[in-house]
Amino acid sequence: MTGLKRKKGFLIVLSGPSGAGKNTVVNELSERLDGVRYSVSVTTRPPGPGEIDGVHYKFLTHDEFRKMQEAGELLEWATVYGNLYGTPCSFIEETTSQGYDVILDIDIQGARQVRSRWPAGIFVYLVPPSMAELWRRICERGRDSEEETATRFELAWDELEAVYEYDYVIVNNNLDEAVDNLCAIIKAERSKVTRCDLTGFIADLKGHEA
Repeated sequence: MTGLKRKKGFLIVLSGPSGAGKNTVVNELSERLDGVRYSVSVTTRPPGPGEIDGVHYKFLTHDEFRKMQEAGELLEWATVYGNLYGTPCSFIEETTSQGYDVILDIDIQGARQVRSRWPAGIFVYLVPPSMAELWRRICERGRDSEEETATRFELAWDELEAVYEYDYVIVNNNLDEAVDNLCAIIKAERSKVTRCDLTGFIADLKGHEA
């Protein structure tokens, strides 16, 4: 008997305020769940400590970014703290057509653009357990000035209201639980009837004696 086959993969958009732990959750997800690919964003900001070009981000000049933008090669783009960030369309289209799910870690600006152009995506919002904990995490980053740290925290207050635009919300109080919840969401979405190619499966079931 053949197993369930999906028609194609789908896009998962993960957002949340700075310091909510999006990168950590995405990295852990890839270790726990097969069939998920991470979409590498392009950016004009310089690499941070330990970041590898093409792995964490694809680092571009402003001219290279603008050329992609003008050619319509970006699913979304945004200016964040003075730097440009964007998501290439081609990777998502090719990867989902191969049956893989793609997870995209972007800010609220970008998520709104994605929803308008890719409405079939699954939108998940990651929130901290408290604003005090969020402040601690932002300060722990250690790569921002006092002014930038304060700006990130102030912006987080406004960004929390965006949760109502999403399909799911996860509180990142405990990393293991947060990743488990994200895995559960993806597994449930994979089992939706509309995502499965049931014709052959049902025929195979009927062809076997009880």
